[in-house]
Amino acid sequence: MKSIAFALAVSIASTSAFAQSFEHGLSGEVTPWTQELRNNDPGDLTFVLHSDLTGGERPGIFELAARQIGLLRPEFVISVGDLIEGGGDREALIAEWESFDARAALIGVPYVYVGGNHDLTSLEEREVWTERYGPTYYHFRFKDVLFLVLDTEDMSAERRERLALLSAEAGEVFRTDGPEAFAKTPYALSTEFLTGTISKAQGDYFVDVIAANRDARHTFVITHKPAWEAEKTEFHRIEDALSDMPYTVFNGHEHFYEYRERFGRDYIQLATTSGAQFYNKGFSEDHVMLVSVRGNEVELVNLMLEGIRDKMIEYPGAKSEPCFATARC
Repeated sequence: MKSIAFALAVSIASTSAFAQSFEHGLSGEVTPWTQELRNNDPGDLTFVLHSDLTGGERPGIFELAARQIGLLRPEFVISVGDLIEGGGDREALIAEWESFDARAALIGVPYVYVGGNHDLTSLEEREVWTERYGPTYYHFRFKDVLFLVLDTEDMSAERRERLALLSAEAGEVFRTDGPEAFAKTPYALSTEFLTGTISKAQGDYFVDVIAANRDARHTFVITHKPAWEAEKTEFHRIEDALSDMPYTVFNGHEHFYEYRERFGRDYIQLATTSGAQFYNKGFSEDHVMLVSVRGNEVELVNLMLEGIRDKMIEYPGAKSEPCFATARC
């Protein structure tokens, strides 16, 4: 958390150092512009979200996405989880994280980690995560905007052990028989897989954080799974705590895009950023979301990876024509 805060502080300080007023040599009331150019408010915030890489990551796409995001120069990048395939032993997990870290570094701006079920299901996965990235759920505040990063794999040790076995079995079914067979496995039908699990301790933590940050101008809730779809969950307590505050919720996990309005707020499910695509479920293509906060206004823009090119009209660093929508390739 300290390194994230420091990097973000350096980012805004660097931006402010180049701020200057609008100057020109024209006189008179008639000018060739609608209004004078103004410096951005130092409270303006722009960041990028990306989505799942897993379920059979398609080679070359995420490192290309990293370079594309870098062209946008956001203040930081954050995900909705599922960054590695996971499921292996400690040595394999570390190798996967080192590969991901190297590719995320191509973005060139601060990166904020969020875990999903591929990252945090087993005890070993959680141990490796904690060693490398610290807590599995946390919050931070930047430019008076509050970020709540949830862990939807927060369950008892006994249930975790059982679910890890079911997950391994389901993964083998997926590899041998495909997604339709996977969808019928006990793991795929479990509440933990569909909507995730949030402990009371985690719920208490976020209720307290919200109470201490009621003056935040906006709150972004980042959760891997659509936890609000469960019949009863600690996520509902978090929603209640936020009920009189402006907020936006982002999730991943399903690999198709979906916009919902709940309690008058935006709930947005991202599709993929190199993960397996399921276009039969809905809009399933590679994209990122550009988020801008100006004053109390929030702007959300979907940027399809196929539309982001460099000044040479090329995909930066791509050695061949990439496929961003498997349904069309």
